[in-house]
Amino acid sequence: MALFGLFRRRPHERAGFTLYTAAVEAARDPALFGEDAVPDTLEGRFDLVALHAALLVRRLHRDPDPRGPALAQAVFDAMFADMDLNLREMGVGDMSIGKRVRRMWEAFHGRALAYESALAASDLPALEAALSRNVWPDGAPEGAAGRLAARAAALDGALAAQPFEGFVQGRVEWGVPA
Repeated sequence: MALFGLFRRRPHERAGFTLYTAAVEAARDPALFGEDAVPDTLEGRFDLVALHAALLVRRLHRDPDPRGPALAQAVFDAMFADMDLNLREMGVGDMSIGKRVRRMWEAFHGRALAYESALAASDLPALEAALSRNVWPDGAPEGAAGRLAARAAALDGALAAQPFEGFVQGRVEWGVPA
């Protein structure tokens, strides 16, 4: 009987992958990278994907619809399936994939908790500090963390205003906050 579970499709799997893909596309916005912005490095790209995915997961968890947590889990699962695949494509050996994915999960989890706490308290300085600490461990360029925090808060508000049914169907509008 346990084998049947292997063939069962998770109800939100497709929407989760679609939403995660949209988060990655939003995180690749060229306006986010540059000399006075997020470094265009593997770590910088991970931090932006983690930020966008965390905002999306936050939105889904906060919805009163009982499908919210399952859809948030589907986004999370899609993210880490993608991280696993990317590590393999970069040539990371099978023996160390699990350890690296676990470190990525821990990094994502810590970031998501810090961002959630700051956003829930409407504490933009705390969000700025968390982003500065994570994205620029050696020090952020002048004003960069503040700009990213303002953008994240605007995206959080834009996501909150979107109807849940769109998310269930894999639709999310990221827009680009001014």
